[in-house]
Amino acid sequence: MMLILGMSPFLQAQKNYTLEQCKTLALQNNVQVKNKILDVSASEEVKKAAFTKYFPQVEATAMTFRFQKSLIEMDVPGGNLPVYDGNPANLATATQFAYFPGMNISAFEKGNIGMITAVQPIFAGNQIVTGNKLASLGTEVNQIQLTSTKDEIAIETEKRYWQIVELGEKMKTLERYIQLVDTLRKEVQDVFHAGLITRNDLLKVELKQNELQMNRVKLDNGIKLAKMAFCQYIGILYNPEISFKNELVQDKDPQLLFTNHEQALAGRAEYQLLQKSSEAEKYLTKMKRGEYMPQVGVGVGGLYLDVMNGKSTSSGMVFGSVKIPISGWWEASHKLKERQLKEEQNQNMVTDNTEKLLLQMQQARNTLDEAWQQIQLSEISVRQAEENLKVSQDNYEAGMVNVSDMLEAQALVQSSNDNLISSRCSYQVAMAKYLQVTGKQKQ
Repeated sequence: MMLILGMSPFLQAQKNYTLEQCKTLALQNNVQVKNKILDVSASEEVKKAAFTKYFPQVEATAMTFRFQKSLIEMDVPGGNLPVYDGNPANLATATQFAYFPGMNISAFEKGNIGMITAVQPIFAGNQIVTGNKLASLGTEVNQIQLTSTKDEIAIETEKRYWQIVELGEKMKTLERYIQLVDTLRKEVQDVFHAGLITRNDLLKVELKQNELQMNRVKLDNGIKLAKMAFCQYIGILYNPEISFKNELVQDKDPQLLFTNHEQALAGRAEYQLLQKSSEAEKYLTKMKRGEYMPQVGVGVGGLYLDVMNGKSTSSGMVFGSVKIPISGWWEASHKLKERQLKEEQNQNMVTDNTEKLLLQMQQARNTLDEAWQQIQLSEISVRQAEENLKVSQDNYEAGMVNVSDMLEAQALVQSSNDNLISSRCSYQVAMAKYLQVTGKQKQ
């Protein structure tokens, strides 16, 4: 507790976050990830519950009852009963008698019954074994789904992160553009006061200044909104001073990242889930087949009876049971055929989705290659725009071009730099996506 309290000021004071820190925070705080972790825990409990089926199933039953009248009532009439002297031949000609006054017998008016049994399944049509395999498979599926969810969260985090970096870099470009126009305005103002140009040229520069100031306000608001949304996504409080480190390093040639897509399939969480679905269908078929097979078990039990006017008895027993669903075999032929059709459907789905995964990989590769080509073209455009600005500046000072040409040259520099920033950020997102769909990790 003291450690957490000691770290709290540091955590609250942190204002600059790297991409990896943002990914870690997003995974820690994302609701989907939390729920998937709970799904894994729940499937572990299901697995443990299925394991208990290997052990004897113990049941206890207790009942107490009282009827309106006894279930057994008997009146025995009275009379003279012959006295038996030990010789059966004398019963018919007995000469001595004993008087019996008669009696009423009643039973089962009230009582208590208790029974306990423990049954150990010997054979259950492989349902217990298959059920445990299904439960284990469920745990594996949830773990794979957790990995897939984490991958999606990581990709979304990258997209939002690079969006903020892109907007921040564009703000820097805009600030440089504003400085260029401000400098140009001073030069134009001096020339105007010297009477060498008309006021119209000065107004053009001032209008451009106003336009750029409005663009700066819009861009600043966009950055703030993007940061607020990103903070909410990764689960931290928004701070106006918060910043995200610009990690635009030297772009890697995509040729170094490309891989064999057929071989990369095994590393895809989605492909693994497809394989698990086929495995699950086979287990379900085995479970259905087991329902129509004999069920064999042995057990022990104990019985307690107290139904004869307070006199109780108890007894133990051992038993074996065999359950054969004879009439169900007709139904089984149709049910098992249905399961075979379900397996065939699943195989068609697996084949179709596997092809789609390969197409997704190829699309991600094309996007990455296009993003790389866009960077090369954008760099050329930046060099050309800067050269054009230099030439325009020289010509403007020599009086060979007007203010409009200078403003256009400066606008081309800003536009080309913005395009380069967008291209480089898009490349980072495309690279992360390609590595994700090919089952790799970003280096």
